[in-house]
Amino acid sequence: MTAKALLRSGKVRDLYDAGTDTLLMVASDRVSAFDVVFAEPIPQKGRVLTAMTAFWCDEVADLVENAMVTSDPSEIASAVQGVEQLGDLSGRATLVRRADMVPLECIVRGYLAGQAAEEYARSGTVHTMAMPAGLRLADPLPEPMFTPSTKAEVGHDENIDFAAAASIVGLETATEVQAVCLALYERAARRAAEVGFILADTKFEFGRIDGRLVLCDEVVTPDSSRLWPAAEVVPGSTPPAFDKQPLRDWASAQAWDRTPPAPALPPEVVAATSARYIAAYERVTGRSLADWYGPA
Repeated sequence: MTAKALLRSGKVRDLYDAGTDTLLMVASDRVSAFDVVFAEPIPQKGRVLTAMTAFWCDEVADLVENAMVTSDPSEIASAVQGVEQLGDLSGRATLVRRADMVPLECIVRGYLAGQAAEEYARSGTVHTMAMPAGLRLADPLPEPMFTPSTKAEVGHDENIDFAAAASIVGLETATEVQAVCLALYERAARRAAEVGFILADTKFEFGRIDGRLVLCDEVVTPDSSRLWPAAEVVPGSTPPAFDKQPLRDWASAQAWDRTPPAPALPPEVVAATSARYIAAYERVTGRSLADWYGPA
């Protein structure tokens, strides 16, 4: 494998050509907020994202097929010639099957938070859909909602409703994706509740392999989800999240217009974010990150 094998370097992940039918997906320690990547890495973040995705792919395998082949470094080394040229990827790399991606960010929201809360405060809607009056930040929604967004190659994704999603991918695909997303959210939210978390929202991505819908990319990680400690949620205020919400909150408080370059993250924000990522993985999975591939 050479540098020419790099297909795409995203906000967090790097994607490499690993052969005719496979790709190598590498989760870095980069962190983004408001679609802008910060210069400071978050230690152990890539390992957490990879380990948590592997866990959830196993947990929801009965609900939808996934694209993962292996995250075992020895199996990757055997399957991908020259992978050692990329350095030590242990614990951060996953071999995946190629898929034709569905061009949607497939978000499910169970609670009012983030951009949805901002929109609701302005207009009483979530993804342009009318909502009951009187909802507060961190209140549960009447029921979990499929709230997709566009996948922007540059700039910000655009929040859309189901009808707009159907106009992009077709009604049949939009309906299938919606049903799968809601089932995945229900399963993940139930697991989170068992360990004292609220899964406020989460984002999925899908593709098709031989025409079949397949779960791709990260799955219910601290990057793609809001995890709140249930005992500490007070409606009307921002919960102490086990994800990158503290980083978002810090960034929101800065004199920054949410365009590059991002402000420099203080060491205490970096350390707190890393600790929360690790705690989220260990609490949700019941496993120690030290037992996952790669250096702790």
